[in-house]
Amino acid sequence: METVDAAARIGPILPWLDLFGIAVFAATGALAAAHRAQTFVTAAFFALVTGVGGGTIRDLLIGAPVFWVHDATVAALVLSVALLVWITPQRWWSDTTLAWLDAFGLAAYAAFGAAKALSYGIPPVPAAVMGVVTACVGGIIRDVLAGEPSILMRPELYVTAAALTAALQVALTLAGLPVFAAGLLAACAGFGLRGAAIVWKLGLPAYRGRR
Repeated sequence: METVDAAARIGPILPWLDLFGIAVFAATGALAAAHRAQTFVTAAFFALVTGVGGGTIRDLLIGAPVFWVHDATVAALVLSVALLVWITPQRWWSDTTLAWLDAFGLAAYAAFGAAKALSYGIPPVPAAVMGVVTACVGGIIRDVLAGEPSILMRPELYVTAAALTAALQVALTLAGLPVFAAGLLAACAGFGLRGAAIVWKLGLPAYRGRR
């Protein structure tokens, strides 16, 4: 069970942030289907692959049991979120509100992913990469299934915010901070960067090639 295993390895707070991140990403997946007038089955599938996609890849790569397969809470949470999205009006889910929730989920999920990788003995740099994978792969799968441009192909500071969070999680943990304290600080930094990108439309410069 992921929450029990994670609590034993990395403290009691980050697993709750992880569940929040899963719920937010599941909502974005369900909304991607709802906006295209798809069935509830499609919405539930989108919610599942978006919510657990990154964590699944992470666990397979670090040699951990795939968390949601061993924890019925996660699948129940994802399906509940999909149902909530399905039965509520679209006006409740404004793009702005969802963007801010997604920013928080991104930071929380990146911190948890990096912390879990470290707890399984993964070296610092790959552990940070696992934080980015945890936070971003589900959204990439969602975009591909929905026929949308992937977040990897956008200049906005999204993956960069996840990378900042994951790198800080690793660095602060190695510096001796308790894992949950490192996670909270790292998540706040990543959320701040993503929030700044939302407010001021910040993005990385695009490659222009030789002229």
